[in-house]
Amino acid sequence: MTTDEARAATERICQFFETLSPQSVAQIGAFYTPEARFKDPFNEVRGHAAIRRIFEHMFTSLHEPHFVVTQRIVDGAQVFLVWEFRFRFKRFDTVTAQVVRGGSHLVLAEDGRIADHRDYWDAAEELYEKLPGVGAVMRWLKRRVNT
Repeated sequence: MTTDEARAATERICQFFETLSPQSVAQIGAFYTPEARFKDPFNEVRGHAAIRRIFEHMFTSLHEPHFVVTQRIVDGAQVFLVWEFRFRFKRFDTVTAQVVRGGSHLVLAEDGRIADHRDYWDAAEELYEKLPGVGAVMRWLKRRVNT
């Protein structure tokens, strides 16, 4: 894959993530290889069906989830995306807009699809601290560690 091809694939992938909807989740096969691996702080799966289930769960669990890619680095088949994941909880505080900041390391296959996808984000700071009850405990622990 040439640098131009990798950059074009990255743009296509970013567009997919930024416009992801319950309907477009069915297009996972156009963006991931059949045996692609996906790993984040809560999941480690392989294959289209398993990856699709993660994104489907996102739409059933959250109000208006969407990604905003803020930076991208392309080095051959290695891609790193910096993103913001924006949503509102369906339970807990359903009014406040939430933002989780993270990054994704992608390894592209020769055809420009994702062969390996690893998300990096701090579940404690970016998610647990925002939950009632758990959040208070997490913030208290953070203060105790930092004193």
